[in-house]
Amino acid sequence: MQKYLQPHLLLTLLTLTTTLSFSQETAKPVFEDGEAQVVPAFENPDNWIREDLWVETEFDTDGDGKPDRMHVDVTRPEQTETSGLKLPVVYESSPYYAGVAANDTNLFYDVKHEIGAPEKPIANGVVVRRGERPIISNSQIRTWVPRGYIVVHSSSPGTGLSDGSPTVGGDNESLAPKAVIDWLNGRAKGYKSREGNEEVKAYWSTGKVGMTGTSYNGTLPLAAATTGVKGLEAIIPVAPNTSYYHYYRSNGLVRSPGGYLGEDIDVLYNFIHSGDESKRAYSDSIVRDTEYKKGMDRATGDYNDFWAGRDYLNDMEPMKAALLMSHGFNDWNVMPEHSYRIYKRAKEMGIPSQIFYHQNGHGGPPPMKMMNRWFTKYLHGIDNGVENDPKAQIVRENDPRNEPTAYEDYPNPEAENITLHPGASKKGQGTLGFKKTKTKESFVDNYTITTKDMMKTPASAQRLLYTTPVLDEDLHISGTPQVTISISSSKPAANLSVYLVSLPYEEGDDVKITDNLITRGWADPQNHKSITESEPLKKGKFYDVTFDLMPDDQIIRKGQQIGLMIFSSDSEFTILPDPGTVLTVDLKKTELVLPVVGGEDAFAKAIKK
Repeated sequence: MQKYLQPHLLLTLLTLTTTLSFSQETAKPVFEDGEAQVVPAFENPDNWIREDLWVETEFDTDGDGKPDRMHVDVTRPEQTETSGLKLPVVYESSPYYAGVAANDTNLFYDVKHEIGAPEKPIANGVVVRRGERPIISNSQIRTWVPRGYIVVHSSSPGTGLSDGSPTVGGDNESLAPKAVIDWLNGRAKGYKSREGNEEVKAYWSTGKVGMTGTSYNGTLPLAAATTGVKGLEAIIPVAPNTSYYHYYRSNGLVRSPGGYLGEDIDVLYNFIHSGDESKRAYSDSIVRDTEYKKGMDRATGDYNDFWAGRDYLNDMEPMKAALLMSHGFNDWNVMPEHSYRIYKRAKEMGIPSQIFYHQNGHGGPPPMKMMNRWFTKYLHGIDNGVENDPKAQIVRENDPRNEPTAYEDYPNPEAENITLHPGASKKGQGTLGFKKTKTKESFVDNYTITTKDMMKTPASAQRLLYTTPVLDEDLHISGTPQVTISISSSKPAANLSVYLVSLPYEEGDDVKITDNLITRGWADPQNHKSITESEPLKKGKFYDVTFDLMPDDQIIRKGQQIGLMIFSSDSEFTILPDPGTVLTVDLKKTELVLPVVGGEDAFAKAIKK
């Protein structure tokens, strides 16, 4: 027998259905404790509206005589269509979305040769583009759409279904995301197809945009911000490459990013060039084979106009977007100097800025709470006081990444520089303290000896090592160490590598990188005057080479020694000339400037001297 609802039950059901429908239609962002909350009405992916389009830019970099168009996708709650809800945008752009070339070391430079010697051309990697899919990426959407944001992605120039040419730091990679932000604010045109004229408007956007991403995807928010584009309110770059010179060079030295020995800017260009196959030959000839060939200079490693044009520090004057920077102190791919140099300048410019550092490697965004508060303030306009939060959040050595320690700023304001000097070696190891020593010591370059072996071996002819006394108390280092090495070489060119290490060397499954390595840096003695000018070294002549190591914030444990290790070729990072170059260091003119929390008093107390 068929059952019927009683009239009062039917009325109740209709009321509930109407209420649910009404709540879906009138749903809006919700905030608690200064953070955007997940809204159930925004949470179901089946109800999201997803669409793709092409935004017209102000440049033509593929030579077809028409403005390049960027491929864009949008993911938004259905209420932006059904009830006229306008929301801010979280935007991520990338050259990687459509696929990249194979990570084949045969496509990299062969680094086994004398410094400055001619190199054979690299092979051109073949990028096989992934699909003609309309949806570019699913990143960010499950985090931000349920919290009351629209998520937008775009493929950067010359990649995927975007027009143009990749330039790896050229102006079009800044102007492309600017065009997308202009479109989100009604100042640029979007189209339903790559070639067509049917327009698409962002009527659902409030015009307020925040950008984020990791690595190259973290570089592009900064690139967009340097244009000063109106509407880009906040950025959260994670491990961004802020200067391609600093990525592929160190103080005049040709240096690879960690894990990619032999990579350079043209290798990266080949790696990401996934755009229109019919236009690649034009881009290759204009960008890679002309601009790069004239400017990148692997022979000297000098800083020049080519590299200056790919250094975002030089472009920051128009920047207004609030900056939340994130990086790992042990990121040896995109090294921690990249974030600190931009954070420091942004503070000097009066831009709202905060920084998050952890002790691990490449990648790693700030805790969700930090990001949520940042976007809630600057995109939704909720006065949550985030600008008054501690400027620096640093994950201590044994803490979970989502539990950082708050500090007034980075570097720690209580850090003071102390100057330490190496002392004469006995049994392969010298001292490191306040006292100067009048002596000279030599070592022999040999890239076949690993840095691990140099650290763990009591004596090695391939390095010099100077250590503090054993620490009786923990010692907190915060900031950028600097070295001056007075050095001579038996050859006209030589690598110079410096590691600051924590000894004794520890091994085992539970050993973390911070247990052995504090920080490191590299330089070309030929650039002792300037990174823009190099000269051959005269045999037997001493040159004073001063340069920064990578920024760090680390607590060196009681029972350890701080070691200054000086050597030449680094098998993981540098050109690898034939072994045998003899280098001599004048200890009297060599020093380490170390930023120590508590300064000389803290150091003296830690070594009981």
